[in-house]
Amino acid sequence: MRIGFGYDSHRLVAGRRLILGGVDIPFEKGLAGHSDADVLCHAITDAIIGALGLGDIGSHFPDTDPKWKDAVSIEMLEYITELAAMNGYSISWIDSTIIAESPRLSAFIEEMKKTLSRSGVKSTAVNIKVKTNEGMGFTGRGEGIAAYAVCLLQKIPAR
Repeated sequence: MRIGFGYDSHRLVAGRRLILGGVDIPFEKGLAGHSDADVLCHAITDAIIGALGLGDIGSHFPDTDPKWKDAVSIEMLEYITELAAMNGYSISWIDSTIIAESPRLSAFIEEMKKTLSRSGVKSTAVNIKVKTNEGMGFTGRGEGIAAYAVCLLQKIPAR
């Protein structure tokens, strides 16, 4: 078994869609980034990459590469779940936390889990928690959203 940890954060800005866990969340602001800036997908992707011991999300999807401009983060996650399988691992468990003062996100958790399952992360193998930061820090002031994730990989038995 291997464990990986991931983190991501992005600023909230006007004129962008808010995408979290592959789900379009109705809100007056979205996250700024080279891709769609889905912090949940990025944190989970980074956790899987970490568990594989293959660097970080920036080394696989550099923001200096125009190929990843406006990339759909759920597709990036799908690529990494396939990479895990190619390296002989299955995703046993993901535990994640999104930190956002607003919008309220609990109503979207099940939809996020369903959407994440399309990337190869089983909806029964992922937990998503949502928290505020009680008005403290950049998330508490509503300047951005952050996400954390841990991943447990298990070696696929040889046949």
